[in-house]
Formats: sequence, C-alpha cells, structure tokens
Amino acid sequence: MARWLLPGYFRGDQETAYARLESRFGVGTRRLTSGVFLVTRFLGDAVRVFASAIPLALVTGWSIPTSIAAMGLVTMVYTWFGGFKAVVWTDVLQLSVYLAGGIGALWVALSLGGGPEVAFLAAHSAHKLKVFDASIDFTRTYTLLGGILGGALLSAASHGTDHLIVQRLLATRSLKDARIALIGSGVMVIFQFALFLLVGIAIWAAGLAPERIPGDQLFPSFVVHQLPAGLAGLVIAGILAAAMGTHSSAINSLASSATHDLYASWTGRRDPVHLLRVGRMLSALWALGLIGGALFFHAASTGRDTPVVVVALSIASVTYGPLLGTYFLAGRWSRAQGRDVVGAVGVTVLIMLVVVFAGRLSAAPVFHGLSTIGKLAWPWYVPLGTLICVSTGIALSYFPHPTTLAADERR
Repeated sequence: MARWLLPGYFRGDQETAYARLESRFGVGTRRLTSGVFLVTRFLGDAVRVFASAIPLALVTGWSIPTSIAAMGLVTMVYTWFGGFKAVVWTDVLQLSVYLAGGIGALWVALSLGGGPEVAFLAAHSAHKLKVFDASIDFTRTYTLLGGILGGALLSAASHGTDHLIVQRLLATRSLKDARIALIGSGVMVIFQFALFLLVGIAIWAAGLAPERIPGDQLFPSFVVHQLPAGLAGLVIAGILAAAMGTHSSAINSLASSATHDLYASWTGRRDPVHLLRVGRMLSALWALGLIGGALFFHAASTGRDTPVVVVALSIASVTYGPLLGTYFLAGRWSRAQGRDVVGAVGVTVLIMLVVVFAGRLSAAPVFHGLSTIGKLAWPWYVPLGTLICVSTGIALSYFPHPTTLAADERR
C-alpha cells in the first residue's frame, strides 16, 4: 500500500480516499464507494462502541446501554469542538495510557500465575503458545496461510481504501512521512498484539478465565477484581482511551466522506467554511447514529459468545473486498469503466452477504445447502470478495458499452 496506493493520494488536492476514483471512473463510482464505506464503517464501529462499553459498565455498575450513551456523548463533544486535530492528539495520549495499562496488567497477571516461568510452562503444556498453524484449512480461523493472504489483503483494504486510515495518512506532512507512518503502524501492531496475547495467557495461567464468562468480559473482569485500585483505573482508562480513539476517528471520517463525497458532489458547494459547518453537523448526527447502532448490537448479541472483534471484522470484510477490487481495476485494468465497477461492487456485496450469513441462513431448510459456505473462516472473506470483484469487473469490461456502440454506429 505504501508503494502502490499512497503516491496517488498525494497527487493534487484529495479530501477523501474516494476522490481519486472520480477521475478514473466518474462521480458515480466515487459516490458508490463512499456509500459502501459509510455503511461498513458505521456498522463496524457501532460494534466497537458496544464492546468498549462493557468494561465501563463493569467498573461503574451502570447498565451497558447507559455506558454506551455516556461514552458516545463524551467522544462526540471533543470531536465536535476539536475536529481532526483533536482526534490525532488525543490518540497520541490515549496510546500511551493504553500500553502502560497493558504492561501493568501483564505484570500482575504473571504474579498471580506463579511468575513468568510457571505461567508460560503451564501454557506451553496446554498448547497455548503455538504461533504457527501450517494446516491448509479454510474453515480454521487462524492459520499461517490465512494470516499471510487473508491478513495481508484485509490490511491492504483497511489501510489503503478505508477513509478512517487514509484520512490520517493525508494529514501527514509528505508522502515520505505517510509511508513511515503506515509501515511503522504495522510493526507497532505486532508488539501491541503480542502484549495483550501475553496478558491473556497470564490470566489463563492464573486460573482466572472460567468458561462461564463470555470472552469479551474476561479481561475487564480481571481488571476490576484483581488489579490494585490505581492500576485498575489506569487499565480501564487505557481500554476506554483506545476505544474512544477509534470512535472519534470513525465520527470524523464518516462526516468527512459524507460531506465531500456526497454533499459537495450533489450540491456543488465547495466553500470550505460552509463545508466545515456541514461536516460538524454531520459529525453530531453520525455520533448519535453510532450510539443507536451500538444499542442495537447489544440487544442482538444477548446470549451469544462470538467475540465482538470477530463480528466487527466480519462486517467490514463484506465490503473491504469490493473496495480493494475497485482500486485494483482502477490501477491495473485499463478496459474497466465506471459501469463495470458499479456492477462488480454490487454483485460482490450481494455474494459476500450470503457468504457471511450462510451459517445462519442454513438453519432454514430451504437454505440448508449453504451450510458448507457458512464454514468459511472470516480471514478469507476479503480475498474472496476481492477475487469476485476483480473477476466480475474484468468480465463486464468485455461487454459492449453504450459509448462503444455509438462509436460503432457512427463508423
């Protein structure tokens, strides 16, 4: 992404990730891809708001709906007044708190588990320290092949076509800085994941991961009941900081894309002051919408133990494949036109909706044949969606276009 997509974002004046598609395929494609982003980002971040309300509810004793509303409104306020600059600088501070809390939690969990040597020996004996699974199995969630192919394309889509990330890259001083930030974030994520995976191992080794507790509540419960008061406050602050950082970025990117890709495109208004006012109004509306979406997912998730992160990534993967395929067609298939891309995205989204919900649909006798498709692990959703979108776009490009037919008639 740093080599292929980023240079295009730094050519000219582009407010969003989808502005560059307008020059290649026309304004209709820009609106379509922006709309796809808005729907996906809204659903995915509504899940994240719900997930981040769980530790707040455990600490305060509030209900989860109250926690969702409180956190959502606080995030809306500082995003409204500070804009994207506030989002960036609060992210910097929140990351520090988040990592400090994780390190503190790891230290306490290892102590409760008998020390690092005892904890990791027990985890090794239980086969919980396995890093690579080389099996070729498309139904297993975490395998080496799925991580390399599925994970790479998921990251390419999220960091190369999702305006939440692209907006941050466009805010850097230069293409060089954006490349450093993009590649550096990949390295940083490895350490963050390693830290919290070690925390999970230490909590299990300490005997504090009973099966009766849903997976999304294990770490918050450990923080509330096992950590000293000051450290518990730091860790909870870290969890909320990380969640609110993503939440505020989502509000800002949703408002930015809706303002520039849809509102400005439809109305023709380009006055920056006017668009700023519109963007602020849309920020408030999106923030309130995300609170409502989080409340919906809270109601819908009752009785389920699917990790919230899996739900969020599964939702995003429905459209990440089509978005990535659109950029591939734009840069690597000269025959493709706007009509081809619109058709490819539509076909791919419909197919991916069936794939993602095949497991639930197969419960009905009429859809029982979808049970095999429903077993596909979510890391393969983006590769499958990208392949379908690119293949469909290439196929459609060989069908006669109205402009081609008109030219043939003139000849």
